[in-house]
Amino acid sequence: MEDRAIVHKILSGDLNAFETIVNSNQKLVAHVVFKMVRQAADREEVCQDVFIKVYENLKSFQFNSKLSTWIARIAYNSCLNYLQKKKLPLYNDVPTTYDENEPISDGFSENIWGSSPGPEDALMRGQVSEYLKTEIGQLPVQYRTIITLYHLDEMNYQEIGQVLNLPEGTVKSYLFRARKMLKDKLLEKYKEEELIS
Repeated sequence: MEDRAIVHKILSGDLNAFETIVNSNQKLVAHVVFKMVRQAADREEVCQDVFIKVYENLKSFQFNSKLSTWIARIAYNSCLNYLQKKKLPLYNDVPTTYDENEPISDGFSENIWGSSPGPEDALMRGQVSEYLKTEIGQLPVQYRTIITLYHLDEMNYQEIGQVLNLPEGTVKSYLFRARKMLKDKLLEKYKEEELIS
């Protein structure tokens, strides 16, 4: 159902339509909240808070972005409020400036396994996937959130910028740096395992 139609239904009192919004956006909200809020006990409360805010503020939604982007922005702001209340850092040495001359690439384009993957490579990739999940969890909050929105929620730079209130260039820069950090850690681990075996 189109954003305008569903918002109109909710504002007309159709609670089933709001349930549709919750069901179609709960994964997105969970991605944002779970990457920013480390305390498992608080995650559910923050997610519920997000949807309460969505419902309460739906009449102010101006359709300047996709509804999902607006909801992600509410999720992000709710997490920021949570982090501020708990006095937890948002930036762990994350540079706040964007270098226009810095090359932007995906950071994962080179195949570190070689050109013809075999069964051992497939097993290794499964292990790498688990390792990456762990390492993503260690990244600064901004980096974790951007990686998640880009790769799991398939948002573009502009949408992520709207969610995080960052310029598009900064989103690109953070995504590049986050991927580089992950790639460096992965290569380091891969080299360590080669030395052990």
